[in-house]
Amino acid sequence: MEGQQNLVPSLWLLALHWCLLLPLTESVTVVPWKPCTDLHPVDLLSRVLPHNGEALAGVRMVQEGGARGVQFFSPTQALTFPSSQLFINCPLFPAEFSIVATLKVPQIRVKRNEYLLAVVREDDNQLLLGLRFSKDKVHLIYRGSMGRERLSFKRIHLADNHWHSMVLAISGHHATLTLDCGIPLELVHKQPFPSDLSTDGSRFHIGSRRKWKGLFSGLLRQLVLLPGSDATSRVCPSSNPSLVELSVPTILSNLPAKSHMNDALLPPYEKDRLDYVDDYQDLYTTSETLDIELFQIPSVGLFAAMAHRANKPGSAIYRWIHGNFQLYQNISTFKAQAWKQFTIGRKIFLAVSNSVGPADGQRELSVIYRWSNKRLKFVRHQTLETHGARDWEAFHINNEAFLAVANHRTENGNHNINSVVYKWNPGTKTFEVNQTISTSGAYDWEFFTVGPYHFLAVANAFDGISTQIDSSIYIWLGGGFQLFQTIRTFGATDWEMFQIGNRVFLAVANGHMLCERGPSLYTINSTIYELDMTTKMFLKFQDIITYSAVDWEFFSLGDEHFLVVANSYDGSSYSLNSVIYRWQGYEGFVPVHRLPTIGCSDWEFFTSEEGSYLMYSSAKTPLSKVFKLRIH
Repeated sequence: MEGQQNLVPSLWLLALHWCLLLPLTESVTVVPWKPCTDLHPVDLLSRVLPHNGEALAGVRMVQEGGARGVQFFSPTQALTFPSSQLFINCPLFPAEFSIVATLKVPQIRVKRNEYLLAVVREDDNQLLLGLRFSKDKVHLIYRGSMGRERLSFKRIHLADNHWHSMVLAISGHHATLTLDCGIPLELVHKQPFPSDLSTDGSRFHIGSRRKWKGLFSGLLRQLVLLPGSDATSRVCPSSNPSLVELSVPTILSNLPAKSHMNDALLPPYEKDRLDYVDDYQDLYTTSETLDIELFQIPSVGLFAAMAHRANKPGSAIYRWIHGNFQLYQNISTFKAQAWKQFTIGRKIFLAVSNSVGPADGQRELSVIYRWSNKRLKFVRHQTLETHGARDWEAFHINNEAFLAVANHRTENGNHNINSVVYKWNPGTKTFEVNQTISTSGAYDWEFFTVGPYHFLAVANAFDGISTQIDSSIYIWLGGGFQLFQTIRTFGATDWEMFQIGNRVFLAVANGHMLCERGPSLYTINSTIYELDMTTKMFLKFQDIITYSAVDWEFFSLGDEHFLVVANSYDGSSYSLNSVIYRWQGYEGFVPVHRLPTIGCSDWEFFTSEEGSYLMYSSAKTPLSKVFKLRIH
């Protein structure tokens, strides 16, 4: 009885417990399981590229091998996005996924590793997942339960400068890599890919691992993440296996139409703009011309100073009258290389760089001329001893006037000499030496200002052995120029600084590649650099093939921006096309018109009441030409 009596309260309490739980269990709703991200292709490349085709710092679009891709020049913040944009329901990277990439990789060094993508935790810079490749390997690196894990596919030849498409698929212990829809290569890993890889607080980095080291150097056309399944069956088989498409950004998917009138690829809306350059004036000169300087004299008009190769009758100054250039004044020069016009106060000056003396054995004197309002011509003002002078550059800093000369070589052929920065003395009304700068076969100075900073860039052409030498950019500090950056150039002949919006560019004209041994190469790249505000350095933006380029000229028409290059020699002929390039934002500069030139040595842009014009000089014939730009 005692056992039964003790059992009754126990059963009652148990029944009461279930009664209390019953209402609670009836109100519970079952939440269906959701993956961390939708199981559809995620176009990672489109997430960092502007949809309207606007320019993006550190990125340009390149068309090669019948397809377009993007090239990265710096690991900028614009090429990243937070992982939370993809993993909305939870921060876990999918345990099963595939990555589709289409890329074109130049030949890279054996020990170099480059990243197509990386997921990096922001607070401690820890790599959570990265797709990396080297000369003949593809690696998937990720954070596993035991630390960093790596899946490596060997003997994968991507770095051959051809387009390739690859699909990397991950599921549990298995990983497969399919290249150009060929036979899949499978790896079996001891540990399965983690199902708890948290991406909390991380960002996706496209084309880098957040650092300069590992920046992708090739072209990337497609980069797609497909959570939950293998994408191989979606893109293979294919009629074009090296360029399969799962999701390609719109800006890269369509090639422009090809024009038969002008061997350049142009968007369809530009076809009616091909014929906008007219042959306007042939200017027959007394000698070959190495440089043109265009300038205005108030109340007098537009002038063109021509640097003539021949000593007699010297160099000529032309005046624009009734829509044509007409001879105005001859000035005695000695194998003149360049003119530079500048003003100090209300006085107008014109400096010429003479590269030889009046006679053998005599000193080389370059001359500064001053405009005489009484005589309405230029008169001699000051002479300065120079050495094979190639260029003058005039500028003002803090209301003080300066003049820099590019000394090319001494009389005995030494190219490693000092070039000189002169400063105007208001008391003596002459230029005096302010600073000497060591140069190597200097060909050109370019002064420019960015915000409160003043820069002076020199184009070094030859050190006595090779044209593959560094040209230098200097910054004004403490009353003088200090080295800011060096850039490897190849017989550099010209720097051209220009701005588009708030972006600052610096283009170098590379003349030719000459080493101590081997032939000279004249068909080489000239390069446009862009000032990166993060690194405070000029970084490569675009390479353009040129033919012994000696000059760049930047100009704008309305909202459009152009660069024209002076191609002078291809190794066998001086009769070449010089090319006008148009700014296309995303694509950088693209060729839009080719102009036949002979030994082209300089381009100048100018406007008058009659319209807008381009003018070029020839170092091989006594003929300069003026082209009129037809604006629609």
